[in-house]
Amino acid sequence: MIDGTATTTLVVACCEDDPAITRLLDEALDAAGHTGLFARSGAQAVQRFADDDRIDVLVLDVGLPDMDGRDLCRVLRANGQRAPAMFLSAMGQVHDIVQGFASGGLDYLVKPFAVPELLARIEALSRRSMPADAVEGLRLDPQRFALCFEGDAHLLTPTEFRLMAELLAHTGRIVRRGDLVNAAWVPGARVNGNTLDTYLHRLRTHLRELGTAASIQTVRGIGYILRDT
Repeated sequence: MIDGTATTTLVVACCEDDPAITRLLDEALDAAGHTGLFARSGAQAVQRFADDDRIDVLVLDVGLPDMDGRDLCRVLRANGQRAPAMFLSAMGQVHDIVQGFASGGLDYLVKPFAVPELLARIEALSRRSMPADAVEGLRLDPQRFALCFEGDAHLLTPTEFRLMAELLAHTGRIVRRGDLVNAAWVPGARVNGNTLDTYLHRLRTHLRELGTAASIQTVRGIGYILRDT
């Protein structure tokens, strides 16, 4: 039995495909007086967690069967979920951890982990907040790789999808060109400015054809910003 007491009851949404770790998380949260919500894939997590404003903390496995947990974090952010996120991963190299923070996480715990440390980190995360900006009616569907607005949908390429997720996750804030490249392409990929501009032109076309007022604006010499205008 795992002993623990909570001063505040938290709702913790966990996406983990390993049944043993899921049971461990469930038991640990319950013993500490918290409520756990669970999903076993990225698509299931988006369906269950994106619109749930009860959630205090997200705990996301990096190695999910259908998507990278860091991409899942971007999609959840893009779809309006603003609970602070922690990643769980067996990958503990510096570049893995840096990518976790770059994708919107606020903590990163390497497996295997100690349950008391996990609970302490979850409770610390619950005291942090994320910006609440979002574009009304604009969503990403990871199962179809689609950008959706008020019942209409445009299918995106994987690269377009990751770029849109990064921009939506930072609505109203400047995203640097380098951060967009890191979000959309594999590490070490050679991406020139014209390539990025071409993809952003395609996203602007998708937004215009969907009829949303949102626009991607260029901030010269720095990057881009998605505004709900």
